[in-house]
Amino acid sequence: MSTGWIVGFVIGIVVVLVVVALVVPILVLAARIGRQAASINAGLQQAEVNTRPLAALSTTIEYADTITAGLARGRARLGG
Repeated sequence: MSTGWIVGFVIGIVVVLVVVALVVPILVLAARIGRQAASINAGLQQAEVNTRPLAALSTTIEYADTITAGLARGRARLGG
């Protein structure tokens, strides 16, 4: 074999090792996330259940505005 082929093989092996060194931590992290996905999803679903009443907040604000406007009218009629 010529020196060029040996240098090429060495460079190729180094490139493969660098790629493996970069990809393995990503795969390990992905596996860890995959194991925790069920508990993460359960927590998100519970958060959705806990915050669902906030959707009715605009209705509550509308009622409060109506009530306070009525109270202001009553106060004005009473001269206050």
